Amino acid sequence: MNNEISGIHHITALASHPQRNLDFYVNVLGLRLVKRTVNFDAPDVYHLYYGDEMGNPGTILTFFPFPDAARGKRGIGEVSAVAFLVPAAARDYWIHRLSKHGIRFEGPFQRFNEEFVAFQDPDGLQLEFVFGGLVGTGSAWKGGPIPPEFAPQRFHGATIALGSLERTAALLTDTMGFQVSDENGSRIRTLTGNGASQAAVDIVIDASLPPARTSAGSVHHIAWRVTDEAAQRRWQQKIGEAGLSVTEVIDRQYFHSIYFREPGGVLFEIATDPPGFTRDESKEELGTRLMLPPWLELYRTQIEQVLPPISLPTVAATNT
Repeated sequence: MNNEISGIHHITALASHPQRNLDFYVNVLGLRLVKRTVNFDAPDVYHLYYGDEMGNPGTILTFFPFPDAARGKRGIGEVSAVAFLVPAAARDYWIHRLSKHGIRFEGPFQRFNEEFVAFQDPDGLQLEFVFGGLVGTGSAWKGGPIPPEFAPQRFHGATIALGSLERTAALLTDTMGFQVSDENGSRIRTLTGNGASQAAVDIVIDASLPPARTSAGSVHHIAWRVTDEAAQRRWQQKIGEAGLSVTEVIDRQYFHSIYFREPGGVLFEIATDPPGFTRDESKEELGTRLMLPPWLELYRTQIEQVLPPISLPTVAATNT
């Protein structure tokens, strides 16, 4: 069986107002809401999942929105940027679209021979579009506002901000099998996975930064992909043998998870590809209603009374 980390499974961040978050990621960036559920550990908070048409691993950006949350503060010990791979031919389209929606962006810039623009979501989460994907419509959300040939295709990767390199680098390369591919000053690029699931994980070292304060606009954790539960249990043992505290396997309904904190302070998860988001909704129904795990279904009425109302934005296909 495959025992490799095969890229990024999902990235989970914090937000403030859920409707504003929903409007931005669906109407502006053109991601599909593939699951509307709650934080299983705190069911008075939504857990919103965005991705491609099917919610494939490697495309999923999720949020816990707390309506009154203040903005987080950037610093070390966090995932400081999330990057999506976008077709190279879509550069001008996205520059125009971001401008049209009043979203300030920086770039296009070059980094490691790749062109990208950087911008923020309404809560200050740092996002990047890396223009290097192939023009294709394979997994793009066909019912979304973005022409499929311009749509974000999957994660390109993420940036991790740290105060020092050695212990985290040893975990990534010696234990988790990441490969160092390039270096530019204080930025070191590592790669995990292969082919279409490969992800670039940049480590940026800046000991002058304070520790990050996690709140709205901050990444909560980053999850790595494995093929099945057997591979996950082997990783659970391997991480423990590396001297890190790792959780038991937790059922997240749409995948199974283990969690541990890497030496620089970033919360890592290892998540299984199956069973996926169609286990309780059809492809056509994804994200249209509140889904609860069986152990919370008994409390649906109380949960629905506490959650702020949200509605899917009216999506119209557009060429701009």
